[in-house]
Amino acid sequence: MVMSQGDGYRSGDAAAGGINGIRPETNPEGVLEATMSGPQPASRPTWLGSDRPLARTIGRPVMRFLGIEAAGGILLMVATVAALVWANSPWSGSYHELWHTEFHLGIGDLRLEHHGHPLTLAQLVNDALMAIFFFVVGLEIKREWVAGHLRDRRAALLPAAGALGGMVVPAAIYFAFNTSGDASAGWGIPMATDIAFAVGVLSLLGNRISTPLKVFLLSLAIVDDIGAIIVIAIFYTSDLATEWLVLAAITTVAVVILIRLRVWYTPLYIVLGSVLWYAMFRSGVHATIAGVIMGLMAPAAALIGPDDEAPVGVGTLDADGLRAARFRMNESISVAARLEQRLHPITGFLIIPVFALANAGIEISGDSLRDAMGSGVTIGVALGLVVGKVVGVSLFTLGAVRLGISALPSGATVRHMVGISAIAGIGFTVSLFVTGLAFDDLAIQDEAKVGILVASMVAALIGVVILLGARSTDEDVVFHD
Repeated sequence: MVMSQGDGYRSGDAAAGGINGIRPETNPEGVLEATMSGPQPASRPTWLGSDRPLARTIGRPVMRFLGIEAAGGILLMVATVAALVWANSPWSGSYHELWHTEFHLGIGDLRLEHHGHPLTLAQLVNDALMAIFFFVVGLEIKREWVAGHLRDRRAALLPAAGALGGMVVPAAIYFAFNTSGDASAGWGIPMATDIAFAVGVLSLLGNRISTPLKVFLLSLAIVDDIGAIIVIAIFYTSDLATEWLVLAAITTVAVVILIRLRVWYTPLYIVLGSVLWYAMFRSGVHATIAGVIMGLMAPAAALIGPDDEAPVGVGTLDADGLRAARFRMNESISVAARLEQRLHPITGFLIIPVFALANAGIEISGDSLRDAMGSGVTIGVALGLVVGKVVGVSLFTLGAVRLGISALPSGATVRHMVGISAIAGIGFTVSLFVTGLAFDDLAIQDEAKVGILVASMVAALIGVVILLGARSTDEDVVFHD
């Protein structure tokens, strides 16, 4: 569910949208080389744009790396490997001590507690930082639904059908191996698709993958996100506390009223969002749902339309005029779009890698691997992601085409769709997240994590092999990365 995107995936393009990565609107050096009319100054004004050795050898290369499609997936992979190495090193004790460190939120004697206990650092990552991740997911869904690919309801039917199959079939396969006991709660684990890894794999294939196919995968991931949010909200909740749910409802209504009144004061919404998060945290509904709610409520239409914009006279601005001009320029872009752009680097390059570092540290030994390979949880997760995604996404997608509900993406063949379906079996971020919600037993959690890691690698390999030999039905189609 996390990606970073390059120039081929800018808001407003046919491929509008990315899943929790970054959206560089220009190349890094283009940002630094001021876009000005008239003669350019001899020296570049910023450190990053200067000829200093660190700027040349580190600064600008890092900026270029952050602008490529696979950057978020690469950082996620690095964090995963780091967690595995650390958890299986002689310093493994420090790994577990770090994430079990108690973290207190509060002022004076007023402290936030979780079921009577302070938050651990791992819980802070999973409950608080991941709420920001799901806030961006909510922004993505809102934008795609209002102004993106999902706005065309007929076009949205194809990825919606694929996502439905990619959730139902994997869950059914998992449940077939885990029909009772604590293990049966993990049916939601193989339903997820990690879009960062998926897009990273697609980027390796270069121009063999057309833009319409990438758009299909991104749209499928959006609908998959919606399904995952519903599953988490309904099925992975603890005992409900009515008084906190009432506070959450009141806060939500207050946000809606303020938006309708066009109250545009960001700190107020930060406070209300924090109250909503805390109320959800105490209510028994997972706290990350607060992030989704706030994201879905963010205005996706600009406050100031093109006809309302006034020219900015740069040469005559005073302090008040500058403030008014800044407001006009800001509000010519929707709140949702601005927040999404600002938070993408934070979620894609900080929160998700930290989440992987905190959750992917499985202690691997001969005995643990033998236990995992014989576990219904591991088998159910692995087969759900590898087999369930291929069967579910491809059959439901091709079924929608056969019934005349929608059409295949331009230039796509059945082989393309099967390959994309296999790539959708790369499950990581949300799969790990659901694992923590589904199981309290750490041993069962580790079995599920082994299944997630193995299945993700196998799904990526199968998808690449299938797509490498696929050819477009339209020889005149020009593919773009």
